[in-house]
Amino acid sequence: MVRWRVGTVAGIRRRWAGAVELDVTLVDGTSMRALAYPELVGVPEVGDRVLLNAGALLMGLGTGGYALVVAVPDRLPPDPPQAVDSRDAGHLVKARYTPLQPILLGVDEEASPHHEVLATAEDLGGLPVVTADLHSALPAILAGIRADAPQARVAYLLTDGGALPAWFSRTLSALRDELVGTISVGQAFGGDLEASTLHSGLLAARHVLHADVAVVAQGPGNLGTGTRWGFSGVAVGEAVNAVATLGGRPVGSLRISDADPRPRHRGVSHHSLTAYGRVALARAELVVPDGLDPALAAEVDAALAPLADRHTVLRVDTAGLDAALRRSPVPLSTMGRGLDADHAYFLAAAAAGRHAARLFGPGAA
Repeated sequence: MVRWRVGTVAGIRRRWAGAVELDVTLVDGTSMRALAYPELVGVPEVGDRVLLNAGALLMGLGTGGYALVVAVPDRLPPDPPQAVDSRDAGHLVKARYTPLQPILLGVDEEASPHHEVLATAEDLGGLPVVTADLHSALPAILAGIRADAPQARVAYLLTDGGALPAWFSRTLSALRDELVGTISVGQAFGGDLEASTLHSGLLAARHVLHADVAVVAQGPGNLGTGTRWGFSGVAVGEAVNAVATLGGRPVGSLRISDADPRPRHRGVSHHSLTAYGRVALARAELVVPDGLDPALAAEVDAALAPLADRHTVLRVDTAGLDAALRRSPVPLSTMGRGLDADHAYFLAAAAAGRHAARLFGPGAA
């Protein structure tokens, strides 16, 4: 449950879109690193008293290594300028029935300027959609798209398996100029557009943002229990089903590694095999990058062989992708490993992006 702490802001650290990192001195004199979302709690200043949820930090939970500011109780932010007693400014509630539930304008609800378009939208018209189970794949997929289609309009759909606020991701903040927009779906929030479901978010990517390619992945800080089914990224299989149902073209980014110390994630991660092999009921194009170490390539081929009847497994050339990855505007990192330490992982994501880029425009297959 919640581990409450009270402290005073001692210093302001980094800022990025939607978030402020703080140093907080607790009443016992110890310090904590904390994170505040100004859209929810206002902008903390040095000297402010803050209420913190410190559980994830105290437990040392990976990307959850912050105490989170729940309130600045002595200096509450003003009410939003929009009318709060009607639905004119939206009524889409996310992080529902939690103390910090925001009320937002959904992209397809009646008050939205896009309601008329989305009220009749039913089809993605073959939109290529790359599905990935980790947030760390996003910049690598984008690098692969940009390698062949630098002007492509790319939309990102943030699902709710990891961080719910889009603001938590420094990667996403740094990629804002590379994306035509972010759509937060399900319980996730803080994107350029808000959607209640992945289906409505996909339709918004196609018909509102006019994307050429879309990428679906959860936010950072995924949930995993070390079991086959206890991983939030398994929902990538449901994403394949949603894309296919709406007439899109699912492109599966595989989690491939020869650097992960855990046997279940070496070769093709068991999470990819479960999502695409058991959860996805629709056919997807699963991308394997050329140029893998021969031993790793053999392991990948063996792991994917049972999926060949369910999906199209294809190889994509990787010429120029290493250079594209090294040009990424954000540092590449997965599970604490950078590009050189886990090259196959990032290369696989970039190859999926390259394949998606080749599926739109003149001469697309």
